[in-house]
Amino acid sequence: MSTRRLIPAPRPRLLTRRTALLGAGTTLLTSACDSARPRAGFLGAMERVNARLQAALFDENQLAPELPPEETTPPGAFPQYFISDTVPRAPPGWTLRVGGLVARPATLTLAELQRLPGTQYRLRHHCVEGWSAVASWHGVRLRDLAEHVGADPAASYVELRSFDSGYWSSWDRPSAFHPQTLLAYGMNGQPLPPEHGAPLRLYSAVKLGYKMVKYLTEVNFLTEPTSGYWEERGYEWYAGV
Repeated sequence: MSTRRLIPAPRPRLLTRRTALLGAGTTLLTSACDSARPRAGFLGAMERVNARLQAALFDENQLAPELPPEETTPPGAFPQYFISDTVPRAPPGWTLRVGGLVARPATLTLAELQRLPGTQYRLRHHCVEGWSAVASWHGVRLRDLAEHVGADPAASYVELRSFDSGYWSSWDRPSAFHPQTLLAYGMNGQPLPPEHGAPLRLYSAVKLGYKMVKYLTEVNFLTEPTSGYWEERGYEWYAGV
């Protein structure tokens, strides 16, 4: 399938702001985007080392600063990415399926999600290409959804899938359960618009933008990571900010 986006897709770039602090050795990861097998051999080994180092630096209790309203990026100026030929629209009868290692698998409507405890943050979004933008996101914390379905402590990873041409990603549990990691159904005081992932998208202050799966249809709590759409194309898996 051909792809069309409102702005060009970001180029694979495996060195993040955080890994830049780790020394010249980790810069070898940037060559992974030249490989047809970015998780194999030496490049794969370096990727795993990089992920462990980033995880060691991660503080799940450290919050990103909330920004004042005047910092909000103007309407229409917040860049948009999607994989489909056109802006995806929710299928009729859309629901979010929640499964994997959980005590109570669930299929939730948007109204049911909105009845769970909600929260709102105005945070800066960071893209792998270096640009940033600010928006206010309203939704349910992923950790609260995990509590609602009884996610097993042995589930060390969370997989998120989209109805946008099979887009998907997987996260480490500490990042997924960070207090500022949301399943967002609102943006800047309004219902989430289709261009930004309606009816439901992932948003967090702790990862780069390509990890923020839009058009969510499925959340699975797992014992192993399952890569992701861009990760399979050479992007870094951990992708911490």
